[in-house]
Amino acid sequence: MASVDPSTYEVDPGHGWIMFAGVLLALVGVLNVIHGIAAIGNSHLYTQHAHYVIGNLHTWGWFRLITGVAQLIAAYGIFTATEWGRWLGVIIAGLNMIVQFIALPSAPGQALIMFFVDVIVIYGLLTYGGRDRHSLADWN
Repeated sequence: MASVDPSTYEVDPGHGWIMFAGVLLALVGVLNVIHGIAAIGNSHLYTQHAHYVIGNLHTWGWFRLITGVAQLIAAYGIFTATEWGRWLGVIIAGLNMIVQFIALPSAPGQALIMFFVDVIVIYGLLTYGGRDRHSLADWN
């Protein structure tokens, strides 16, 4: 059996999870930015004369827009492998889970999918996102 040259083979068990979490966070951020701009601009995407838990349609739009921009900033931090990006990603994904619960009556399918995307993002960032993720390869 041939041995593996350690200089050419470096194990990073969390790289795929981190990139996956960053891409999903960026995708959800873009969707929140689009929905926020649509709500601020009184788009026909939203129902007329609807009652919102938080203010009116414009307030809801600004809230989604700010959340989306924060998600894009967190995705950038994740892609550049910073600790602040990891923790901002966890916080923003948790905040977006609450936002999706509020949005559940208006778009249940999309809200549930985005909720579970946030669960996957949090799992990936908390499990594999730390500075000590290389030590996970040495456990066996």
